[in-house]
Amino acid sequence: MIEIVRDVICQVRDQQFEQAFKACLCVEGITSPCSISLTLTDDERIREANKTWRNKDLPTDVLSFPSCDVSPGHLFQDSPAFIRESWDSDSASCFLGDIIINVKRAQEQAQEYGHSVFREMSYLFVHGVFHLIGYDHLSKEDQSAMRKQEEAALKFAFKDETLDAALLQSARDARKMAYVPYSNYRVGAALFCEDGTVLTGCNVENASFGLTNCAERTAIFKAISQGQKKFTTIAIAADQTAPWPCGACRQVMAEFAPTLRVLVTWGDGQVEETTLDRLLPHSFFSFQEDAHDTKH
Repeated sequence: MIEIVRDVICQVRDQQFEQAFKACLCVEGITSPCSISLTLTDDERIREANKTWRNKDLPTDVLSFPSCDVSPGHLFQDSPAFIRESWDSDSASCFLGDIIINVKRAQEQAQEYGHSVFREMSYLFVHGVFHLIGYDHLSKEDQSAMRKQEEAALKFAFKDETLDAALLQSARDARKMAYVPYSNYRVGAALFCEDGTVLTGCNVENASFGLTNCAERTAIFKAISQGQKKFTTIAIAADQTAPWPCGACRQVMAEFAPTLRVLVTWGDGQVEETTLDRLLPHSFFSFQEDAHDTKH
């Protein structure tokens, strides 16, 4: 269980942090129920915490504060005393400690390292969890052991990352086919269907601007015309700015997949993730769902 405080906006969902936390515990073989506190914040607030608790007056990317006196030679799961010491009767779990992540720094590092903000946030979180368990990186040997566990947890938690990368690339490829003589704003979309089929679309403009069709709707309409009506993820790619779907596309997608995962990519590989119900929290439902609801 994770108690999450969001001081700033972060696209990583609570469920994804929970998934990563469970993966860390699984990799370590920890079977006792465990909980942590996670704060998502900015430069100023993490700097204040760093100064108060570590006497370092500067911002950083992540801070961890274990509840027990753990160390590389004395991990949490190695001592029954740690379980007794950390037990919290209110949550019926062992409280491992607190993690603070600087979302702004994570965004900067993601761009620097050439991967998604989601990947960087996931790594910083997992890094923090392993500090709470007792791992550290003061020596090369300890650093190597910690890194090995971090990679194992990330791989276990996010097995779909390779699939996401392929879907994003399909969207980038579809972007090349866009017909955009009026705006020169190319967009491509790749839709992942429940049975594993991937269908792509691009934006198609028209001299009568109102007849222009967005890449997302092109992909959706192609899928429907081929008998596909169940979708799990859509990736959308543009050149220089984040291609968040317009209102019309959001409503069209909500007709078939109200909680669809939405990945957007732009620029030099920047990626953001959210879900359709966050982009359109109060969408119109299909007539079938509305009729079903009135019977209860």
